[in-house]
Amino acid sequence: MLYLLHRRLTVTVFPTTKEKRKPPNTYTDDSYLICQVPILFGHAMEIEKSKTALVVIDLQKGIAERETVPYDPKTVISNAAMLADKFRENRMPVFLVHVIPNPELALHPKCDSLWQLSGQISPDFSDIVPELGPKGSDIVITKMQWGAFYGTDLEMQLRRRGIGTIVLCGISTDIGVESTARFAYEYGFNLIFAEDAMSSITASAHSNSTEGVFKRMGYVRKTAEILALL
Repeated sequence: MLYLLHRRLTVTVFPTTKEKRKPPNTYTDDSYLICQVPILFGHAMEIEKSKTALVVIDLQKGIAERETVPYDPKTVISNAAMLADKFRENRMPVFLVHVIPNPELALHPKCDSLWQLSGQISPDFSDIVPELGPKGSDIVITKMQWGAFYGTDLEMQLRRRGIGTIVLCGISTDIGVESTARFAYEYGFNLIFAEDAMSSITASAHSNSTEGVFKRMGYVRKTAEILALL
C-alpha cells in the first residue's frame, strides 16, 4: 500500500499491483505537509538479548536516600534489581553507574541555578545500594557529572560487547538518566526506558522526560513489560 501526503495533509491510499483494483481513498486535514513516505505509527518492541545491556544510573546510597516522585526510591530500586537479576540470568551485561563527588573535578558552569550537594557528604555516598550489587560480572562505571558517557569508558565497553540497545533506569529521571539517554541516542544506540524504575524530585520533571523526551528516542515501558520480553 502506498500513501501520498500532499498539501493540507491529504492522504491518498492507492492499491498496489498485488491488491484488487479499486478507486483510491483520500483523507484530508488542515495541516501543511508535503512528502511521500510509508506511514508507520510506532513499532512493536522486541529485545535481542545478545545485543542488549542494562544501564542503571546512580542507584547509590547518597542519592537513593532522598525522596523522589512519582516512585519512591524503594520502588525504583526493587524494579531495577528485578531487571538486573533477569539480565544476569540471561548472561546479558549489567552496567552499574555511580557518581563520586569531587569539588576539584566538578563542572562549575555559569548559570542561573547552580546545583550543589548540601551538608556533609557521607563516606558511603557513592556506594551502590546492596540490592543491586555489584554482582558477578557486573561492570561498574564511575562518573563525575550527570551523564554516564562523558569522561568514562561506557561507550567502549558497550561497543566491544556488540551492544546496540540499552535499557535505562535510575535516579534521577531528568538529570542522570536523561543526560545519559541523550548521549546514547546521538551515539546511535536503541533505547528502552523502564519508566517505573526511575524517578525524580518532582512529578513534572519525571513526566517531562518520560513523555516529552524519551518517547522520541525509544520505548517507554513498565518494568513488567520489559521482563516479559526477557
